[in-house]
Amino acid sequence: MLKGKTAIVTGSTSGIGLGIARALGGAGANLMLNGFGDAAQIEALRAGLAKEFSVKVGYSGADISKPAQIHEMVRQATQELGKVDILVNNAGIQHTSKVEEFPDDRWDAVIAINLSSNFHAIKAVLPQMKSRNWGRIINIASVHGLVASAEKSAYVAAKHGVLGLTKTVALETATTGITCNAICPGWVLTPLVQKQIDDRAKRDGVSVAQAKVELLGEKQPSGEFATPEQIGAVCVMLCSDAAAQIRGIALPVDGAWLAQ
Repeated sequence: MLKGKTAIVTGSTSGIGLGIARALGGAGANLMLNGFGDAAQIEALRAGLAKEFSVKVGYSGADISKPAQIHEMVRQATQELGKVDILVNNAGIQHTSKVEEFPDDRWDAVIAINLSSNFHAIKAVLPQMKSRNWGRIINIASVHGLVASAEKSAYVAAKHGVLGLTKTVALETATTGITCNAICPGWVLTPLVQKQIDDRAKRDGVSVAQAKVELLGEKQPSGEFATPEQIGAVCVMLCSDAAAQIRGIALPVDGAWLAQ
């Protein structure tokens, strides 16, 4: 379905971003990966995806807290892969603390990576998308773009901002072939979340299985994690012709978190 298209996926060397990259590659899109990690492992990942899906795969080590590096990533993708048709703003970080104790530098970092990077990447790709009158911009927000949790002020503020940005871009591109939407995952089982489960089990002296039940039970009524593969499949759907008039939405994938 996406053969001949090219996608940038930020934060795609692991977790949700890798699930999205795999889904887009499986649909035929060429890929520009982005993220941090061991250089040899990233190269093995890049080459493996290219071979598995018979697509071109590049890699940018851009630090997306730095606007100049975001613009360079887009330039690199355009040069190496020909163009950028799909942008998935996925990379994010987290820090938890009460507001009065929240470190200033952590606030600035969360806002820069979870919100401002989306703006700079969209700004960088829109001109070429407009020149072809086709594009898909997908921002990976969170249920925390719609509701809050204590001690996550920066993350919640950033994700609410992502939804506002999504709606604005959708309005500005409403008469074009470019769409902009947000996906709002609840708990997704990634290596980082697995670490939270393991730490919780150790802290509370319970089994890993019990820690998982307790973590999900607090927020996610389904009692099951969403998977990176499911988030990836939703991205592919939003890139399809069927989604041409889906614009400016916040699509929860949250196990009924928001239904409560």
